[in-house]
Amino acid sequence: MAAEATDSAVPLWRGGFGRLWSAAVLSGFGDALRTAALPLLAVTLTDEPLLVAAVTACGQLPWLLFGLLGGAVADRVDQRRAMWTVDAVRGLLVAGFAVAVALGHASIPLLIGLAFTLTTLQTLFDNAATALLPTVVHPDALGNANARLMTGQRIAGGLLAGPVVPLLLVAGAALPFAADAVTFLLAAVLVATLRTTAPDRAARPAGSTLRREIADGLRTLVRDRALRGLCAATALCNIGMGALIATLVVLVTEWLRAGETGYAVALTAYAVGSLAGGAVNGRITGRVGRLRAVLLAGTAQLCALVVMGSVRSTVALVAALAVFGFMGMVWNVNTTTLTQQHSPAGMLGRVSSAHRTLAVAGAPLGALLGGAVAAAWGANTPALLAAVFFALSVAALIPAARSDVPVVVPGDGVTTAPGHR
Repeated sequence: MAAEATDSAVPLWRGGFGRLWSAAVLSGFGDALRTAALPLLAVTLTDEPLLVAAVTACGQLPWLLFGLLGGAVADRVDQRRAMWTVDAVRGLLVAGFAVAVALGHASIPLLIGLAFTLTTLQTLFDNAATALLPTVVHPDALGNANARLMTGQRIAGGLLAGPVVPLLLVAGAALPFAADAVTFLLAAVLVATLRTTAPDRAARPAGSTLRREIADGLRTLVRDRALRGLCAATALCNIGMGALIATLVVLVTEWLRAGETGYAVALTAYAVGSLAGGAVNGRITGRVGRLRAVLLAGTAQLCALVVMGSVRSTVALVAALAVFGFMGMVWNVNTTTLTQQHSPAGMLGRVSSAHRTLAVAGAPLGALLGGAVAAAWGANTPALLAAVFFALSVAALIPAARSDVPVVVPGDGVTTAPGHR
């Protein structure tokens, strides 16, 4: 494998990254508040499980419907402006919803409409954010920048928001949504004040349409060995993740008989492992390289899944989940960074949208498979099923790690050696 860029610098907080990080962490905190509060509000409005589930499902559906479109639009527009505009609109929408809840006008259709609309806007925001980051940090600091962003979001959304939601709900059902609106509006202000350099974009051919541009992005993804491998690996591992997440509570409470306390400890172990992975990712990448770090992470997660599904011990499960979270962060940081580094200029939004769309599509499929095998063969079998998909995911990455990684330049019909954009 050719020498590849690793994390040799840290992102400077000035120059835009500090504001982008603060905006991302604020939004992550607010999103976690809303995500936790929506189903809790739903169960006070209906006793129909299908309607409660519909609120969550409609929060995922837009990625399947509009994910690729959001990536194409992100490549066309000023990404900074798109991000702050979307956050401002989402802030106003959630503020209006908070008022409706406070006045007693909340309803299941309103919850479904809010979840669907916010995620539709998110398809543009997330793809624009992925494309914007390389313009505010030095190329050598890109991996560390991704690690700090993901770690900050995990702390804000995974550790801080959870204990805050019950406190806010005690004070009023509308407060989590009001707080979410404030975080959106503050994030919009932070992003609006960024000073960025416009990315290099080739002029669009006459008559170019969004459909053609989406097709160009997909062709680039298929032709590039690294991007193709990363996309296939993402799809496969997210099927496994869906199977694990959907049945983890059953694994802990029924197979291990560890109860709700055991489940809480298991989730905490995963969160702590993720934070540790973000902290040391740069050292791992510096020693083995970025692609090999992804392979290492997938292999370690595969082993952790085998332990979860075969060792009937709560201690073993907690340790395995800590490893799983640790290596999951290494996987996420490096796959995101590789996508940013190897996507041709002006096409990052479309390439990243394909990854996210496949990730969202894989999770519900995995959840259904996990539920089916748990019902047929026992609560521990979904973890073993997930291990199979992680093995396939690692296998999909091996060809990219064995040889030079080409970067396809749109329209020229040739490839160039790997390098920073």
